[in-house]
Amino acid sequence: MLQDASPPRPIRILHLEDSAVDHALVRLALNKSGEFYELERVETLAEFGRLAQTFSFDVILADYRLPGFTALDAWSVLQEQKHTPPFILLSGAIGEPAAVAAIKTGISDYLAKDDLSKLAQVIRRSIEVHSIRRAKELADVELAASEQRLADFADHLQMTMEQERAAIAREIHDDIGGALAAVKFDLSWIGRHTNDAMTQEHVTAATEMLQHALEASQRIMMNLRPAILDQGLVAAVQWLAGGFTKRTGIETKVHVFQEKESLSKAVQLVAYRTAQEALTNIAKHANCSQVIIDLSDAENVLTLEVKDNGKGISPAEHHKPKAFGLRGLRERAKTVGGWLDISSHGNTGTSIILSVPLLPPPSDTQPGTD
Repeated sequence: MLQDASPPRPIRILHLEDSAVDHALVRLALNKSGEFYELERVETLAEFGRLAQTFSFDVILADYRLPGFTALDAWSVLQEQKHTPPFILLSGAIGEPAAVAAIKTGISDYLAKDDLSKLAQVIRRSIEVHSIRRAKELADVELAASEQRLADFADHLQMTMEQERAAIAREIHDDIGGALAAVKFDLSWIGRHTNDAMTQEHVTAATEMLQHALEASQRIMMNLRPAILDQGLVAAVQWLAGGFTKRTGIETKVHVFQEKESLSKAVQLVAYRTAQEALTNIAKHANCSQVIIDLSDAENVLTLEVKDNGKGISPAEHHKPKAFGLRGLRERAKTVGGWLDISSHGNTGTSIILSVPLLPPPSDTQPGTD
């Protein structure tokens, strides 16, 4: 069965033109194109503003010079709207500099009145370009919203991880640590109350193993919840460096230029985790013989740099799909308003720099006092 095809929706055009003759010529040129158009003509700037705001038009045609104003004034009025349709200058010879200047303001296109045979083509092209640009704007807005949601999720995930780490550290301290201490106490009691040489030998071996377990549990607790931060960021970084040298044999130097006493716990934790992850990556991949850690808060910017003299990181490794460690550091830096820079040149090693702007110290001078 045949179905009646609904006619296509006409292209709605607002024509800013003070000449009825020129408007009639535009209508005639569009009728010849074979497409459906609806033209609404206005002559004054006030009427243009009212119609542009009240009705939805697909495109705007505007003469350049009108009594008391120009098309640029109309374009300025249009900018008050959230979404603007394509805006085409349809005028006499205004000169190339004026046309270029108009296009630079965002106006879609320019067509001379003596070239009306191309008007339908210019309108179609402007609508298509505008549609593409609008789709890109919407995609950019959605991308920005998606990135913000991702950043919020990363922030929430980091906070949740720290809470889980603290909870696990407390359980290790309260349960495992307490149990190991009790076992150590019982082994000590057995050692004091037996004279059997073989038993004493087993007690000694068990005590040594137990001591290793206690040290391991303390190390795990420190990694999970760095209580050393209670003594300040410098002490925590120095402790990290000392432990790193002890485990790997890699010479590690810490240079401290200043330390702000009022660093927030969040900033200290981000800096500590950055140094911790950087040292972990160095131990796994750098193949270096020396690490230098610089810590400074000069000019109200906390700067932590961890650099090695190893084999460096290739550009491909920076963008590996599973390079979550470096991405995690970048996201963690953002949670405190900071950023992370990673540089590597050939075989000269790698430098990881965390920068976090700090609030300026409060002034000692109160308002109204000398």
